[in-house]
Amino acid sequence: MITGAYNQSAIATLVEHTTRYVMLVHLPTDHTTESMRDGLIKTMATLPQHLRGSLTWDQGAEMALHTSIGIATDMEVYFCDPASPRQRGSNENTNGLLRQHFPKGTAPNALRTRG
Repeated sequence: MITGAYNQSAIATLVEHTTRYVMLVHLPTDHTTESMRDGLIKTMATLPQHLRGSLTWDQGAEMALHTSIGIATDMEVYFCDPASPRQRGSNENTNGLLRQHFPKGTAPNALRTRG
């Protein structure tokens, strides 16, 4: 997840490990546990079942509702070891690439969701 100016908005990044398919979850007003849960469930529902093997997240508090995310998406949710971004290398690389378009301190509100 990357956050915008003053942590007011955020983009959660989902990268499918095998195909490197990227999905962005726009969180326009906050990144509370409820917003993250709702955004991830809605976005994952658009992904074909055969690409929904598992979800691996860092140690962020925004994933406190991981059990309900796992149930709603029929996916196992795993967490990386503390201070181990290498365990999510593809995702960290994607976040770095996104930072070229949304530098720290800017608001990623330019990203609009459809639907």
